[in-house]
Amino acid sequence: MAEVKLDEVPRKTRELFEKAAAAIERDNVDYGIEMLLTILDIEPRLLQARKLLRAAQLRKFRANGGNAAVRHALSTLGGVGGLLSAQLSLRKDPRRALRTLERLMTRDPLNRVFIGQLARAAEAAELPEVTLQAYEIALEASPRDVTLLNEMARLYRETDRPGQARECYEKVIAIRPNDQSAIKGLKDAQAQETMDRGRWTEAQSYRDVMKDADEARLLEQQAKAVKSAGDLTSLIEEQEKKVAAEPDNVNYKRMLADYYVRAERFDDAEALLEDASRASGGGDPQVDRALSQIRLRRFDHRIEAHRAAGESDRAAAVETEREAFRFQDAEQRVARYPNDLQFKFEYGVLLFEREQYTEAIQQFQLAQRNQQRRIRSLYYLGLCFANKGQLDIAIEQLEKAASELTLMDETKKDILYELGIAHEKAGHRDRAAACFKDIYAADIGYRDVAEKVERTYRA
Repeated sequence: MAEVKLDEVPRKTRELFEKAAAAIERDNVDYGIEMLLTILDIEPRLLQARKLLRAAQLRKFRANGGNAAVRHALSTLGGVGGLLSAQLSLRKDPRRALRTLERLMTRDPLNRVFIGQLARAAEAAELPEVTLQAYEIALEASPRDVTLLNEMARLYRETDRPGQARECYEKVIAIRPNDQSAIKGLKDAQAQETMDRGRWTEAQSYRDVMKDADEARLLEQQAKAVKSAGDLTSLIEEQEKKVAAEPDNVNYKRMLADYYVRAERFDDAEALLEDASRASGGGDPQVDRALSQIRLRRFDHRIEAHRAAGESDRAAAVETEREAFRFQDAEQRVARYPNDLQFKFEYGVLLFEREQYTEAIQQFQLAQRNQQRRIRSLYYLGLCFANKGQLDIAIEQLEKAASELTLMDETKKDILYELGIAHEKAGHRDRAAACFKDIYAADIGYRDVAEKVERTYRA
């Protein structure tokens, strides 16, 4: 059963999703969870709602603290009734079982018993993405669980994703080098991956194979970010044929405009996309973005030319002009597309760089509703409030961002570092040290954390 996207569901469902996201952001997590459960009752294929639900459930679970092992045991005992109910309805009505198990996950989203049953129900309901999502959560807590890795590999292969299956089998073999089942699975996944790359299963004739080879050659030229005149001329000619054959295909025009820019044919690129914008009624944000990139690249070309001629003053003047355009363009895009949260995030970053912190806060408070930009929006909110001297609010935002990340990646390091700085400024020496030590334990070379941590041991 195919996943549906947020923009594919009815307007009332989208509005309910926005309300749920806003409620969770206001720390009304229980209310947000209930709304998300209602959404999934209406449309169980909306994976974006399920992802937000899982994040909210994890947030609630972690906020309650306590010994995790004890809490898992207690939640299993408390959830016996729900588990029995789900098992009884699993065969006849797997979606009903799934609804029951989602409510149990609110009790404890890291409970392996609940996760296992949820995965079974999701698979029975033909929702493999939900099953994989449940397994991925469990794998974060138990990264060396061979049974889990094998199950994920099986599902990845069944959903035609041999690359992910291969990665799972490789992890199993790293843990159990002599696991013959995993070795065979790895070979099968690698073979499927090779076949997919070569498209052998789709080729019906010699002509098909040759056609694929021609396409592969063009794709290879594209991937190399080619600079030679011959390659660019070939790419432009091929793309112009596509545009001529399908003049309403905006994606073809955007690709051709990109080639024109590489060939420094800025006027042609801009004219092409302006024509595409007029044809779409001027309401395509991706065309707008592409036009902006062309204009910025034109500025870059002028700057490079002035520098090459030794005209540093003129280069500096064009750089100033470029930055003014970039800011004004972002401001105008937000006005044209008031519901596009990505544009609000980008505008917020520019406001932050100009030290217009109050105005930036307004943009990031809205942009955080975009799940792809939520963590970074919270991060920038923390920085904005810190720069305004409102350290208590800054700490609150940064702690919120840190709590939603489980892995110590670069983003989490950035957040913890700024959280530590905010605690330092607020006089919370122990809390600041704890933040720096968390980074130090994962990456001793990050910024100046080694110096900061070692200083606490000398004090």
